[in-house]
Amino acid sequence: MSAALLETWYMTRRQLLVFARQPAYAVITLIQPVIWLFLFGSLFKKVVELGGFGTTSYLDYLVPGVVVMSALSSNMWAGMGTLEEIQRGTLNRFLTTPVSRAALMNGNVVNNGLVTALQSMVIVLLGLLGGADYPGGIGGVTVLVVASVLLGTVFGALSNALGMLVRERESIIGINTFLLLPLTFLSSAFMAPSQMPSWMRHIADFNPLDWAMVAGRSAMSAHPDWGEVLGRGGALLALALAAVWLSIRTFRSYQRSV
Repeated sequence: MSAALLETWYMTRRQLLVFARQPAYAVITLIQPVIWLFLFGSLFKKVVELGGFGTTSYLDYLVPGVVVMSALSSNMWAGMGTLEEIQRGTLNRFLTTPVSRAALMNGNVVNNGLVTALQSMVIVLLGLLGGADYPGGIGGVTVLVVASVLLGTVFGALSNALGMLVRERESIIGINTFLLLPLTFLSSAFMAPSQMPSWMRHIADFNPLDWAMVAGRSAMSAHPDWGEVLGRGGALLALALAAVWLSIRTFRSYQRSV
């Protein structure tokens, strides 16, 4: 176990070095969340007058939604990196080494999780500078960041598995484009559940994106519902573990095919 963890760290460090050498990438990935945060925050700031948002400031409500959306959109493309390593032959060269096969996959997942946590903290700070208030304090923000990392792990691991299965950029792009907006708008990212049509509320109950938002918003509120936080967070953790297991199984199938 200790050897597998050490090898996972080595593979994670390799990915982090790539990220550190391209600081512009971190800035570019934050452009869209900033647009969502301040453009939508200004455009729909009076929507809280409809009620059901649990706050008088739409920006307070929007920040957790943007954090979770950012985690989703950035991790859905993890499979592109895996596909690139397959096409370059890098992944096949690693197969000739004694490194743990789980570490080859989990290094990418851990790297994405660390990057997601960093991006989430930046968005939270930007919201704070924009006038957002977080009554739940550091504890609430921590829950939100952890929820976004778990959600990112789910879709990052699934994206890795998809990259090994389809091995075509166009397929990954098409699937991600198809899923991103429906997952976002079939959740409470922009609108309070009480203001949503009933059929959308029922779908949102089964949407992992909404689980992360509900857990984060509840923890950041003045009176958190910890039962709700633990319930949604536990479901995300279980789904993340299942997605990681699936990506490792898919990798073993890929290994047998080369």
